[in-house]
Amino acid sequence: MRGRFISLEGGEGAGKSTQGKALAAALASGGLPVLRTREPGGSAGAEAIRALLLGRGGWDPVAEMTLHFAARREHWASTIAPALAAGIWVVCDRFFDSTLAYQVGGQGAPRATWAALRAATLGDAAPDLTLLLDLPVAAGLARAQ
Repeated sequence: MRGRFISLEGGEGAGKSTQGKALAAALASGGLPVLRTREPGGSAGAEAIRALLLGRGGWDPVAEMTLHFAARREHWASTIAPALAAGIWVVCDRFFDSTLAYQVGGQGAPRATWAALRAATLGDAAPDLTLLLDLPVAAGLARAQ
């Protein structure tokens, strides 16, 4: 039996990590095998790309988006897809919706480029459920401090 893939999305300080931990614990207490993971990151290769992204600011929006999708592909292929195939539920702090929000919505990268990168790196792979944690920006930033 295939596991289920749940992503949590939301702005900074919205509680994705906290709620993801609680969700994973609830699923595990119900007897389900669960893997918690995050983006960017979640596998050795994706963590290396995360370090590159966090180590330098001021990326061109398309270059930054491409790096996120490279990390995501590595994360998908090395961590998420094998876990799902083994029947493990996956709870992920962010997935492709964050790239749509930050690089397309926030930085002005073309949505068509986002769609092409998504198709090229993930095919039809997508979360079974995405939970959007909505919090006013000011409150989220205050919490993140």
